[in-house]
Amino acid sequence: MIRRFLSLVAIAIVTSSYAQAAEPVKVGILGIDNFGSVAYTEHLNHPKAEGDFAGVRVVAAFEINSPTYPDSAKLAGMWKQQLLTMYQNPTDPKDKVPPVEFVNSMDELFKKCDAIMIFAMDGTQHLALATAALKAGKRTFISRPIASSPEDAVAIFKLSEELKVPVWSSSQHRYNTGFSGMRNHPEVGKVIGCDVYGGYTEKSPPAEMFMRPLHSIETLYAIMGPGVTTVSCQSTPTAESITAVWKDGRIGTYRGIKEGAVKFSATVFGDKGVSVAGIYGHGVPVNGVVPTTDKYVGYEGLAIQIAKFLKGGDVPVTPAETLEVFAVIKAAEESKAKGGVVVPLTDLAAGLKK
Repeated sequence: MIRRFLSLVAIAIVTSSYAQAAEPVKVGILGIDNFGSVAYTEHLNHPKAEGDFAGVRVVAAFEINSPTYPDSAKLAGMWKQQLLTMYQNPTDPKDKVPPVEFVNSMDELFKKCDAIMIFAMDGTQHLALATAALKAGKRTFISRPIASSPEDAVAIFKLSEELKVPVWSSSQHRYNTGFSGMRNHPEVGKVIGCDVYGGYTEKSPPAEMFMRPLHSIETLYAIMGPGVTTVSCQSTPTAESITAVWKDGRIGTYRGIKEGAVKFSATVFGDKGVSVAGIYGHGVPVNGVVPTTDKYVGYEGLAIQIAKFLKGGDVPVTPAETLEVFAVIKAAEESKAKGGVVVPLTDLAAGLKK
C-alpha cells in the first residue's frame, strides 16, 4: 500500500509539473503604434509554435498613442485591427488562437501577464512605461530605441539593476543572419573592419534622433562587437558618415544614405578575405553571392531572442553594450556639431552596479 501510495504521489507530481510547464508565459504589450507589435506577436502566437516559440503567448495589450508623434493614432488603429483578427479565422478550426485582449489601463495589463513588450513608437515615452513595468516586476523587452536619450536609457538600466528585473532592447537588424553571420564567416575569417550602410531620414521627429542610425550601428556591433573608443562624424546633404575606432585599432564606419537608392548591408574585411554582407531578411553570401531567394526572416531572428528572454532566459544584449551604442550615436552628434572632430566615447555604463 505504501509503495502504491508513493507511486501515485510521484505520478501526481509529474502531472502537476507538466501542467505548469504547459502553461505559457503570458505576455502583455504596452503601446501598439509600432509594427513590431504585430510582427512579433505573429511569431509568439503562431498556432503551430514550436522550438523557442513554444510556451509563450501574447494575451493582452494596452494602447498608448503619442500626441506629438506623426501618425501615432492612425498606425495604432491599423495594428490593433491586425492584432484583434490574428489567427481568428484559420482553415483548420483547431488552429484558432485566443485573441489578444485590449485592456483599459496598465494596472489591468500587469495583472493579466507575466512579462511585457513595449512597442510605443515614441521613445520619449519609454522611460515612464519601462518604470511602470519594472516596478510591477515584469521582465521587459523594449522595441528600439530603448529610449530617446542616453540619460533615459541609463535611468532604465539603473532601475532594472535596483529592482533585479531584467530589461533589454535591440534592433531586428542585429539578429539578421545576413549580418550577424558575417562575424564568423569562413570566407572572411577574423573581422578586422566593417563598412555598414543604410537609410538615414533627416526629417524625423526629435524622438527618433537616436533611432535614425540605430539599425545600422547595431549591424556594425553585430559584426564587430563592442569596444569603441573614439568617434567622428561628417554630415552633408547626401550622407551621414560616422567613423568609429575600436580599442584594438579596428575601424568601422556607417554611411547613412540621405539621397539616392537605399539598401541595408555592409562590406566586411577579415584576415582571410573581404566580402559583402547579406541583405536585410536574407542569409550570408556564399562565394561572394548574396542570396535573395532563400527564406525571408526579417523579424524572426530577434523574435527568437525575445521568446527566450520572456521565458526566463538571459538578456541577449548587455546593458553595457546597449549603452555603448547610444554613446557612439551621442558622440557622432557632438562631432558633427563641432565640424567632424574626433570625440572620445563616454562610458555611459560607468554608473551601473554602484
